[in-house]
Amino acid sequence: MDQSYLDRIEIVLVDTQDGANIGSVCRAMKTMGITHLSLVTDREYDENRVYTLALHARDVYDSRNVYKSVEDATKDSIFVVGATRRRGKFRKESAYSPKQLAEKLSLMPDGKVSILFGRESDGLRDDEVALCSAIVTIPTSPLFPSLNLSQAVQIISYELFLGSRKYPDGMTAVTKERIDQAVTTISDCLSSIGYYKWDEERKWVEIFLRDTLSKAGLGEKEMKRFEKLFIKSSTLKIHKEE
Repeated sequence: MDQSYLDRIEIVLVDTQDGANIGSVCRAMKTMGITHLSLVTDREYDENRVYTLALHARDVYDSRNVYKSVEDATKDSIFVVGATRRRGKFRKESAYSPKQLAEKLSLMPDGKVSILFGRESDGLRDDEVALCSAIVTIPTSPLFPSLNLSQAVQIISYELFLGSRKYPDGMTAVTKERIDQAVTTISDCLSSIGYYKWDEERKWVEIFLRDTLSKAGLGEKEMKRFEKLFIKSSTLKIHKEE
């Protein structure tokens, strides 16, 4: 087991409704060597309910980070994954299984990886999934496909634990915040040459670019070169029209 592989993983719970479920998640995480927890919420939780279910994993809850938005919670991540089984507008075209996700992360360079889990009642919203680079889906029976929050965290954490091994070092991938900056630059370049022809096309392209760049795990030098391709292309087009 490579603990450094697990230490860069952060479980992000989005608007969890019951503190007891947070406690169960803490226990599920710690049994698999994952100890970084973030909450996206403005709720106040009954800590007695949290601690009762967390048992000897109270330290995971005590060291949690709390954010007001998914954007704030993930801006310093190099890869953001949403745990969801539902598809819809602006959701992803493909999904990793938990085992495939573990294999993907073992090949990624250094940097924080955020895995988002939604509400007990209805999971992650479309706009929250759109902020993710990819999604992970746990195969379940069509007779009763819904999983308890802590069960879902346990299954994914288990596969990550099994897959923990040395990942490539020597390069640090850019964060989600940096990727968002690059996507805006590239999209502006495409807009300047008249690439977008219909409503919402820019949004679809930006989601595609954001997902692709996140999966690529580029370093800063590589990202600058990639941006330069679009900046130079748009400049050449403008010069030719003058």
